[in-house]
Amino acid sequence: MDWLREIDGYCERLGPGYWAEPVNAVTNLAFVLAAAVMWRRTRGLRDRTETALIAVLALIGLGSFLFHTHAQVWAAIADVLPIAAFVLIYIHAINRAGWRLRPLPALLLTGGFFPYAAATVPLFGLVPELGGSAAYAPIPLLILIYAALLNRRAPALARGLALGAGILIVSITFRALDSPLCNSWPIGTHFLWHLLNALMLGWMIEVYHRHRSGL
Repeated sequence: MDWLREIDGYCERLGPGYWAEPVNAVTNLAFVLAAAVMWRRTRGLRDRTETALIAVLALIGLGSFLFHTHAQVWAAIADVLPIAAFVLIYIHAINRAGWRLRPLPALLLTGGFFPYAAATVPLFGLVPELGGSAAYAPIPLLILIYAALLNRRAPALARGLALGAGILIVSITFRALDSPLCNSWPIGTHFLWHLLNALMLGWMIEVYHRHRSGL
């Protein structure tokens, strides 16, 4: 693998320079801000899972910043890995707190995300308008499935999850529109993916925190 291969995947990037995507780069501060807000909001009632989610949320901002400045293969991996970690930690957290599963069953159910993603990503890939965003499309669907299944058992949790899925759907839409709208909107729409994702991920931590704390 060529770790230093340049990647030009976004409307805003017009060259290989470090600051070739200033808006996409700077808007990653939203993830750090969301992490700081949730750190403060959960103070005194925070469990280890919330600590991990908040830390990973900040790392998402760092990884994405590296990708939108260096724009190389290694930076793309630094961008994707924290997102994957957040998804897996969150699924495990809801398996434990929502379904009241013991650690091993919760872990095994979390592992089910991998065959789920393997089965659904190709299906979303058939939607040409999604482009590279097809890789993220299974996530809001999974959240909605959890929300539907938990609706009777934990209605407040289910409503919170559904709202998070709705925000993520809008966010993915803006990510997918970055290239099609490039000619008419040269700055692109990817930065809205950052802003909405920061809001959504912060909200998802809040949803878990409220449910676990009985708030």
